[in-house]
Amino acid sequence: MRTIAEINDKIEAGKAVVWTVEELKAKVADMGITKAAKAVDVITTGTFEPMESSGAILNLGHTDPPIKIRQCWLDGVAAYSGFGAVDLYLGASQAPDRKQPSELMEGEDIQMQGGGHVIEDLIAGKAVHLRALGQMTDCYPRATLDTMITKETINQFYLFNPRNLYQNFIVGVNGGDHLLYTYLGPLQPRLGNAIYSNPGALSPLLNDPNLRLIGVGTRIFLGGGVGYVTWEGTQHFPLQKRLPNDTPIGPAATLALIGDAKQMESRWVRGCYFKQYGPSLMLGVGIPLPVIDDEVVRRCAVTDEDLVAPIIDFSIPRRVRPTFGLVSYAQLKSGTIQVESTKVRSAPLASMALARQVALELKQWIELGTFTLTEPVASIACDRTFVPQDAWGSQISLD
Repeated sequence: MRTIAEINDKIEAGKAVVWTVEELKAKVADMGITKAAKAVDVITTGTFEPMESSGAILNLGHTDPPIKIRQCWLDGVAAYSGFGAVDLYLGASQAPDRKQPSELMEGEDIQMQGGGHVIEDLIAGKAVHLRALGQMTDCYPRATLDTMITKETINQFYLFNPRNLYQNFIVGVNGGDHLLYTYLGPLQPRLGNAIYSNPGALSPLLNDPNLRLIGVGTRIFLGGGVGYVTWEGTQHFPLQKRLPNDTPIGPAATLALIGDAKQMESRWVRGCYFKQYGPSLMLGVGIPLPVIDDEVVRRCAVTDEDLVAPIIDFSIPRRVRPTFGLVSYAQLKSGTIQVESTKVRSAPLASMALARQVALELKQWIELGTFTLTEPVASIACDRTFVPQDAWGSQISLD
């Protein structure tokens, strides 16, 4: 029907028709796929959910005398410094260094403020305490650095996230006898609750299940600024089993993302904490899908009734845990699911309201002509297997 170049011409002329993915689904129900495809140029998707495999690259600039940083802490959170002399990588799930018991306030949790919170503070324009130890050499004679930094007093500050935007995920339950603290949050014993993290029919990758439109170089909404897809994400598993509509029945594709954090907004990049698990990062990500033909609309018309996720029992502490079967996102979003003979309360980690807002804000950028689409420079691999890790020698013969 149309090319990305033609769609960009319409965007720049202020004539592009842009619908959020929810608007598209409603239009398809009203007018059908063919008419909807003729009417719309771009569909915007969005999510706002925990993405712990995220982090920030920072370049501090050289001091006088220069320092070759080999250990560094930002507001007490360790940053990796094993590459450039004043380059750092701050992981979103990095916990702060432990305090001595005598230093803790009553009731204070030493794990609450982690890397994600430091990233949020920097994006918000706050000053962050930096303490660094250097490897003294002839060209880098300085031994220590103790200062305050902001996003304006450093050179580069950008998010580089190895794994974001899971294409589907799991539903966590607890069939055991005691409370479990997990990366999905607290799971109550004896099937007391069920937690899921994917927004279902709003989710970017579930509306492009075969990654036909998304590739390396795709321009996206990332944390309130402009970002790009850089590669497949870690644990990318496109060979996951799929339904007839090509959507996966569990965790599948992932993406690696990058974007200038100096352009971002702290409302879309928020540090968070999971009790007795650790810190993480809530992140808003939106992807525009160009309507190049009817098939794009057909895929985006998928509803929560058409999407499923596996119910996983976390009470068994193994890599492969028991499953209670599949459940639709429509059932999950109803607030109650059936697990065997038990009715279980369900709740999302993703914010549906903010996911909608991400898609809406991206729509507004495109309508204003401030955001155009990009042609991918390479496809995301669709043949990756998922390789587990075992202790050396457990499954490997040395003969």
